[in-house]
Amino acid sequence: MSYFQGKTALVTGAAGGIGAAIVKRLRSEGARVAVADRDVAGIDAEAHLPGNLLEAAYADGLAKAAFDALGGLDIVVNNAGVITRGAVTSTTDADWDLSLGVNVQAPFRVCRSAIPMMAGRGGGAIVNVSSCWGVRPGPNHAVYCMTKAAIASLTQCMGMDHAHQNIRINAVCPNEVNTPMLRTGFVKRGFDPDTAVAELGKTVPLGRIAEPEDIADVVVFLASDAARYMCGSLVEVNGGKPVG
Repeated sequence: MSYFQGKTALVTGAAGGIGAAIVKRLRSEGARVAVADRDVAGIDAEAHLPGNLLEAAYADGLAKAAFDALGGLDIVVNNAGVITRGAVTSTTDADWDLSLGVNVQAPFRVCRSAIPMMAGRGGGAIVNVSSCWGVRPGPNHAVYCMTKAAIASLTQCMGMDHAHQNIRINAVCPNEVNTPMLRTGFVKRGFDPDTAVAELGKTVPLGRIAEPEDIADVVVFLASDAARYMCGSLVEVNGGKPVG
């Protein structure tokens, strides 16, 4: 089945584990995809838009660049994100700027520019990547939780504000996912990543943490007509594991 035959999509954070899985799924369903990240070399896609989301001009112009490259823009997936660990007292200004810039300001800027384009074409779908930790904050991730709560709230507000334009805006909220970012975090803290992922999986009722494809499938669902009556929804994908 080709859910997205003739559709065009922009995916940020396309070089990461979840982003790459989203791009692959969208293209397998017929979408033509523009990929955005610091380095997009080697990613199979119809358009490559490398850049730094911390740069306002790049984030502001990303939707237009995708529109021009693909001849339209029907779907936006704001997937790019960073994780800052620790309490507020151990959070540096650099941590703050990076987390706010990538997790909140960039998707805000992308949505702000994409929505008028989508409205002009009769509608579209935006899927933001929040987190279970943004819906139910956990310990020792103060700034990360705050930023993911912000994008969850923004999603709910935009979902209401732009539904009349036939633009559906929803968010997927994962818990732990087996990505290079997660594994790198374990290495930085002195853990063997394979062992740490296996141990973490034991805390999940389904018996494992998520794979990127588990999240990508839900993103694709939210972007498709199968989710045609969903606006401003926060969909948790957590294997039954609560935050804590």
